[in-house]
Amino acid sequence: MEAITIREILAAVGGTLLRPFDEDRTIDCVDTDSRTMHEGSLFIPLSGERFDGHVYIDQALEDGALGCLTHKSVETLRPDKFYIQVEDTMTALGTLARYYRNKFDLKVVGVTGSVGKTTTKDMVASVLSQRYRVLKTEGNYNNNIGVPKTLFRLDHTHQIAVIEMGMNHMGEIDYLTRIAEPDVAVITNVGDAHIENLGSRENTLRAKAEIFSGVRQGGVAVLNGDDPLIAKLDGVLIHPITWYGESEHCAWRCTSIKEAEHDTMHLTAETPLGHLETTIHCLGRHMLYPALTAAAVGGRFGLTLEEISRGIESFVPTKMRMDIVRCKNGVTILNDTYNANPQSMRAAVDVLANYSGSYRVAVLGDMLELGDLGPMLHESVGKAVGGTPGIDCLVTVGQLGEYIAKGAKSAGMTEVYDRPNKEEAKVVLAQVMQPSAVFLCKASRGMKFEELTEYLKRLVESTAE
Repeated sequence: MEAITIREILAAVGGTLLRPFDEDRTIDCVDTDSRTMHEGSLFIPLSGERFDGHVYIDQALEDGALGCLTHKSVETLRPDKFYIQVEDTMTALGTLARYYRNKFDLKVVGVTGSVGKTTTKDMVASVLSQRYRVLKTEGNYNNNIGVPKTLFRLDHTHQIAVIEMGMNHMGEIDYLTRIAEPDVAVITNVGDAHIENLGSRENTLRAKAEIFSGVRQGGVAVLNGDDPLIAKLDGVLIHPITWYGESEHCAWRCTSIKEAEHDTMHLTAETPLGHLETTIHCLGRHMLYPALTAAAVGGRFGLTLEEISRGIESFVPTKMRMDIVRCKNGVTILNDTYNANPQSMRAAVDVLANYSGSYRVAVLGDMLELGDLGPMLHESVGKAVGGTPGIDCLVTVGQLGEYIAKGAKSAGMTEVYDRPNKEEAKVVLAQVMQPSAVFLCKASRGMKFEELTEYLKRLVESTAE
């Protein structure tokens, strides 16, 4: 973060100094966690259902913060620190981030969607970085705290920022997009993620479409032309739309995607710039979508097909997103444990079904935040597993996992093991382990399925000849 003055902070957040202080003093960091303070930073205490950062103001100042925001009374004011009163610190965090974002002459790409946001964000950043200096969202910093923190990492060397925007309630994307003010807005797809809070896919579309409320004048939408719900935005938006996908009307249209050597996919596409051929270093035909999104965004910013192809080929997936772990005795683990929803679960199962191996095992767990639709959606995934040729064995874990098992059995699958927890699942995995087997591990983040991938690695080591 580049330094900003206390005077700027006051103007940006509409705050009031609680005691006189030199307004020309500067801060070059914004902290919201009192446990990780930086010397000379601004501490913004946040209040939630189970915590209140205001309790730690004194500790944060003691640990190096130069000053803080507060929407509560402060009993003792230190003369060597500044205190700014605001109506709400969470709102002020976003307001200050928007002010800081607008200090820089750069373009912003906003990415949201039910599935594939992080992969798409990383792919777009990989392509754009072939010509520009790019800042991108790191990790899961895609909410009302993470997006401001990402923007505070900007400096004058950056030319483009790629900002991921997540949500699970109406209004959240609207808030984030007004902070980031994107020039390009991407919606990857509309699925069942967070349907517990939103009620329907139609509501999910409305929530995702909030991204357009913050798009800058002259901005564009880059949208999945194969998603039937997103297609309803055609003719509705005031912003021009660039479509990508496999459908005939897509300007950036995939004509072929197939598995190539060394766990890669070979993509060919017709584009406004000509014929594109490139390699994606990740498995699954669903990878055509982040690749085409990145290509379309790259084209928007003037990249050549050569630069676009090079950026796609340089893409490295985030850890625990279809990591391919090769073990002894020819055993392979497909570690896709970062998160899960019905759409990504089916895509991962397709990858497993097409992966070379003597025995393919799907280890699937609960998908969370699906509400009353959870049992039905889990059972539909199970039916997809049972109906997919090439899957030899299914091991389900968790209370909702039993519905996956039920669906698979109804589709005719016979080797199905339903276990209530990871410990009992480990017993099954030890029983089915064999040379040249391929294991897919996938569930929602809350299931902590990385424990099973680590167990499988230890199991292989202990049984390898």
